[in-house]
Amino acid sequence: MNALKGINLAVRFLLELCMLAAVGYWGFKTPSGWGMKLVVGIGLPLLLAGLWGLFVAPKAIYPLRGIPHLVLALILLGSGALALFASGHRTLGWVYAILVIVNQVLLVLWKQ
Repeated sequence: MNALKGINLAVRFLLELCMLAAVGYWGFKTPSGWGMKLVVGIGLPLLLAGLWGLFVAPKAIYPLRGIPHLVLALILLGSGALALFASGHRTLGWVYAILVIVNQVLLVLWKQ
């Protein structure tokens, strides 16, 4: 069981990276000028990473607990799915969203 818990935590980390990559990809796919693409494609993932580090990460500066932690984590991870849908990758968006949900359910069940 400990091996499965470790795998689940590794999947969570990969989902966090995928969130940042998906939002950055969407930012560069926006139909605006290069200046805005840079702001959105680089700035938005940095903002999400900052929020994650402040409130959601295991060693967060201001860690949230319980429902607020769950809600913010799902909002941030959900932004990755929304970015995939918005950039036209619907199947990938669904796969990512389902993985986020399954991962979160296991995190709660296993009290990780």
